[in-house]
Amino acid sequence: MQELSQKQQTRLNKLQKRLRREVGSAIDDYKMIEEGDVVMVCLSGGKDSYTLLDILLNLQHRAPVNFQLVAVNLDQKQPGFPEDILPNYLKTLGVTYHILEKDTYSIVKEKIPEGKTTCSLCSRLRRGTLYGFAQKIGATKIALGHHRDDIIETLFLNMFYGGKLKAMPPKLLSDDGANMVIRPMAYCREKDISEYADLKAFPIIPCNLCGSQENLKRKMVKEMLNDWDKQFPGRIETIFTALQNTAPSQLVDRNQFDFVSLERDPNAEFTGSVAEADLPAFDFLDVENSGHIQLDKRQEEARIDVVNVYQP
Repeated sequence: MQELSQKQQTRLNKLQKRLRREVGSAIDDYKMIEEGDVVMVCLSGGKDSYTLLDILLNLQHRAPVNFQLVAVNLDQKQPGFPEDILPNYLKTLGVTYHILEKDTYSIVKEKIPEGKTTCSLCSRLRRGTLYGFAQKIGATKIALGHHRDDIIETLFLNMFYGGKLKAMPPKLLSDDGANMVIRPMAYCREKDISEYADLKAFPIIPCNLCGSQENLKRKMVKEMLNDWDKQFPGRIETIFTALQNTAPSQLVDRNQFDFVSLERDPNAEFTGSVAEADLPAFDFLDVENSGHIQLDKRQEEARIDVVNVYQP
């Protein structure tokens, strides 16, 4: 590790505490890791997976439950992939690790036209290989390095281009029920992870397969969110909080809420409540200046005068 100045070391310590706290909270909130678990940490060589392994190794010594960590990297046979970097790094940690080899690169290049997005097919092939290997080594959980920004970006990608309101869950059971995927960094911000990885001087391995695709939809969404983050501090946190506070009855998905069977109760006593109980959380402004009605919250009863009635 590089020699750090006092200021850098202080910053590293602060980031480390924050990331440990956020990862620990996510693990606890979603019951990601339990007694006796064998957690397979998928290591790509990028900042996210390095940070994930680093934080989990630290928490392993402090956790109230005993669990094993196994680091796994899939060498997809990309041209120029530095095969020695990850094994050399993992040996210094003393962690059990496996390096798998499968030429998914050739498959992706063969199937995807030049200039088109390769991420979807690449990740699908990678996921299938890793899921199968998890079964082989008896892993009970598969840990991925996705963070809060990944989750929010996926939300907007699905909204803008897929017509779906979904993101990445912190904990996911595979379709066949055989594998449990966890995302312990679901509460962590990417900017914290990036700074942490720089200070720790992780031996980052760039992805040559998709790194040159400048017009990826995810990149455009990321830029949009980064602009929002600069202009409106706290907006990213609010969006993530919204994902934790969904209200199916306030949306329009008939599969998630039974609108068809809704019926009013003719015997119900009127209490003054309205149907849309969860109104937008903004203050009503003066009608003369903004067109919004000023509500007097101190007024106990609102008097309604009938000024005209027409009945044909």
